[in-house]
Amino acid sequence: MKELWELFISFARIGGFTFGGGYAMLPMLQKEIVENKGWATEEDLMDYYAVGQCTPGIIAVNTATFVGYKRKGVIGAIAATAGVIFPSLVIIMIITAFISNFAHLKVVQHALGGVRICVCVLVFDAVIKLAKKSLVDAGACSIFAIVMILALFSKLPTWSLVIAAGFVGILIKVIKEAKA
Repeated sequence: MKELWELFISFARIGGFTFGGGYAMLPMLQKEIVENKGWATEEDLMDYYAVGQCTPGIIAVNTATFVGYKRKGVIGAIAATAGVIFPSLVIIMIITAFISNFAHLKVVQHALGGVRICVCVLVFDAVIKLAKKSLVDAGACSIFAIVMILALFSKLPTWSLVIAAGFVGILIKVIKEAKA
């Protein structure tokens, strides 16, 4: 029961103090789940995050579900998922009750602008950390370059890029093993 409560509290803290969605959440996930709790390795977390992007739903919720499931099975998945969504539900209910009264104020508009800038920095930080761990050889760098170009200059859906990159990664591994 104690570990279920820890899962809930850890993910509630992540969910409550991360603005900007799943991408901005990655640095907090890494710090809490990998460094502080040791519930997953960086590689595990990147795998959960990648699968979370491929599956329907919100990346943060999917990642919390994977980590919770790894720790305590289905009940752990429920505890972690409930933890990560609980703060958002409370915050959204409070904001919804009051936003229409204050949205027109310049100070509120400027504050939200500052939050958006902060989220950009957090996403950029997450990308840099992921790149350092993921771009380990020529094959990975090639996949990165091709996906980057396709993401920027085509209208291909994100899910198709993720699936294609996964298949290419498997193909590269099979070819390397066949050569060895």
